[in-house]
Amino acid sequence: MTEPILQVRELSKRFEGLAAVSDVSLELRPGEVHAVIGPNGAGKTTLINMLSGDLAPSAGAIRFEGREIAGLSADRVARLGIGRSYQKANIFPDFMLLENCRLAAQARLPSSLRFFRPALAHTALVENAARALALVGLEEPWDRLAGAVSHGEQRQLEIAMTLAAEPKVLLLDEPLAGMGADESRRMVALIARLAETHAVLLVEHDMDAVFSVASVLTVMVNGRVLERGAPAAIRESPAVQRAYLGTAEVES
Repeated sequence: MTEPILQVRELSKRFEGLAAVSDVSLELRPGEVHAVIGPNGAGKTTLINMLSGDLAPSAGAIRFEGREIAGLSADRVARLGIGRSYQKANIFPDFMLLENCRLAAQARLPSSLRFFRPALAHTALVENAARALALVGLEEPWDRLAGAVSHGEQRQLEIAMTLAAEPKVLLLDEPLAGMGADESRRMVALIARLAETHAVLLVEHDMDAVFSVASVLTVMVNGRVLERGAPAAIRESPAVQRAYLGTAEVES
């Protein structure tokens, strides 16, 4: 088993006395999809927001490559090598596909502002953006407006933008939301490919997708970890069946 690249220890987040996340611990490893599942309100997105720097934890530790990063800003976390997607596609709809990715690649530079040089003249950035678009399977032409492509393509674009920043860890928050069956199958295949070279944390409500792609599952209920294990063990867990999956769904 490879060493974890991201370690979370007893992570908690409180909002005016309400515990959204309580004492959550988990590990992410390269080459692995670690899925976090649970009912609405379980604390899954709050967990991702803390890992990505969008929220500061109330307590606990987050170690990335041995470095404590809990409480760092989102831009610093991204530059260290942790990328994330959101429940709703976070793109620039009035910009071209390639330009969206180029901007994401540029954001990781020590100084992203280039006042005296045309952005598209920065060959390395454009090449990086093109590689990211090709990796997620977005077909050319890449001069299409992001707001004019399909919902599934917008989700692919957001992941391409994340990849353009060259992350080592991917935090994917409901990447299949709103997709049809064909788009969902393509996204699941993409996540599996990405896991070959990244550590992936996946939050997703599509249980067929989760069980087909995840190596490890963490089940959260009311902000706490109910159970963790391999997909087969989670399917068979009476506690998970009662709290989330439902007997009929587990047996299907």
